[in-house]
Amino acid sequence: MRLACTYTRGELGLEAPEVTVEVRLSGGLPGLVVVGLAETTVKESRERVRAAVAQSGLDFPDRRITVNLAPADLPKAGGRFDLPIAIGVLAASGQLPVAALRQWEFLGELGFSGVMRPVPGLLPALLAARRAGRGAIVPRECAAEAGLLRGVDVRTAGHLLDVVQHLHGVADLPRVPASGVPADGLADDLGDVQGQAGARRALEIAAAGGHNLLLVGPPGTGKSMLARRLPGLLAPLTEDEAVEVAAVASLAGTTAVAGWGRRPFRAPHHTASTVALVGGGSWPRPGEISLAHQGVLFLDELPEFSRTALEALREPLETGRIAVARAARTLEFPARFQLVAAMNPCPCGYHGDPELPCRCSPEQVRRYQERLSGPFLDRLDIRLPVPRTAVTLGGGVRGESSAGVACRVAGARDLQAGRQRDLNARLDVQLTRRLCLPDAAGCELLEKAAQRLRLSRRACDSVLRIARTIADLAAVDGVASAHVSEALALRRPLAAGGRE
Repeated sequence: MRLACTYTRGELGLEAPEVTVEVRLSGGLPGLVVVGLAETTVKESRERVRAAVAQSGLDFPDRRITVNLAPADLPKAGGRFDLPIAIGVLAASGQLPVAALRQWEFLGELGFSGVMRPVPGLLPALLAARRAGRGAIVPRECAAEAGLLRGVDVRTAGHLLDVVQHLHGVADLPRVPASGVPADGLADDLGDVQGQAGARRALEIAAAGGHNLLLVGPPGTGKSMLARRLPGLLAPLTEDEAVEVAAVASLAGTTAVAGWGRRPFRAPHHTASTVALVGGGSWPRPGEISLAHQGVLFLDELPEFSRTALEALREPLETGRIAVARAARTLEFPARFQLVAAMNPCPCGYHGDPELPCRCSPEQVRRYQERLSGPFLDRLDIRLPVPRTAVTLGGGVRGESSAGVACRVAGARDLQAGRQRDLNARLDVQLTRRLCLPDAAGCELLEKAAQRLRLSRRACDSVLRIARTIADLAAVDGVASAHVSEALALRRPLAAGGRE
C-alpha cells in the first residue's frame, strides 16, 4: 500500500481554497475511485487520467486506486483536478519522487493524449498559491494570464510528460515572467461629443465623485455615446485593482488579459436575466455587476429591463458586494461598480420634445416610467435630461478631450482620498453630515427644495454628496449654496409625475 499527496485549488468565488489530492494504492479489484464531494466532471477524470497516462507511455497501476479530494465538505467541479490526480497516481506508483510534489500546486485538464488544456478561475488559484508560498504548474495556454501576477513561481507545460520530466529534474519547465500587459489607448474620447454641455458637465461630476448617473432623452441624442466615454475620465486601475478585476474575469471564463489596467465597461442587453446581471447558476459564476467591478455598468433602455433584475441591484449599489446563495453554498463576489443608465422619457421616446410630437397617452407615459421603483431611482444620484441638439457635419467645434477632463477628475479624487480615503458617493450618513454640510444659505436652499420636490432623506444626502464633489472639482474647502444649487439641478425628477 502506497500513499501520495498533491496540492491544487478549488473554486469558491475569489477564495480558491486549498484541495489536497490524496492517492492511495491498495489490493483488490483494479479501478479508480474518486471521493470527496466530487461533481460529475471530476468523477469523469478517471477516464481522462487513465488514457492520458497510458498514451504518454507511462504505467497506469493495475491496482485499486482511491483518490480523496480533501476537505471532503468542499464541492469540487471542473477538469482542473485531472493533472493533480494524474501526478498523484504516478507518485503513489513509484514513478515520481514524492518529495518533489510538496512545493508545487497543479492545475490543468488532461486530454486523452496527455495534452494539457486551460481551466477557468486560474488567477484566484495563483493568488492563493502565492499566499501559501508554493509555485504552480499550469497549462501552457494559461501563460499570458499567469504573467499578470507577480510574486509567484508559475511554470507552464503543454503535456503531462513535460511535468513528469520537470519533477524528475530532467528538464525544467519554463517560468512565466511577471510581465503584465500595458493598457490600451483610449478608444472613445469625450471630445467627439458635440454640444451637450450639461451632460458633459454631469459626466465629469459623476466621474469625480463616483456617482450613479441616469440620462433621459429622445433617441439619438448621444446618451450611449456619453456613457461609453466615462471610463476614459477615470484613472487607470492600480496593480492590485487590476489583478482583482482580472481574477473576476478569470472566474467567469473570459479572457483576463484583455483590457488589463483599464476600467471595465459592461453593457448587458435589456433582455438579460437577473442571474446574468448579479451572478448565479447551479455552480455560481459572477454576473455583469461583478464583471464591471472597479468600472462602469451601462444599462441602456433602462425601463425595458425586468423589474426583478433592477431591484436586485439595490443591495450591491449600497455595499459593493453581492452574495449568491444556493442550497449547497453561498458565494460572495465583488461588485463595486458605477452605474450609468439611459432611457427614453416614454415608449415612443419624444415626450416633452419641443419639435417632435409624442404619440403616447399620459397613462402610457406614467406606466412606462413606473417600471422603475422609487427605491431604485433613489440610488441614481444624478438624473439629467439629454435634449436633441442641432446636427453639424464637419463644421462643429470639437469639445474638450477626455485627457483634459480626466486631469480635473483626478485632482478631485485626490482631495477625496486625502480627506476620507473613499469617493464622495460612498460616504455613509455620518460622514456625509460632517464633510458635506453646506453653509447657512446652502442648508436653507436644500431644506426648501426638499419640501417642494418631496425629496427623501436618502435623496437629500445624495444632493449633499454631489455638492461636495462639485466643490472638490472647484478645489474649495467648503460647500456653498452655489454648489447645492447645481447639485439640485442635476437631480431632476422624471418628466411625467415629478416623483422622487
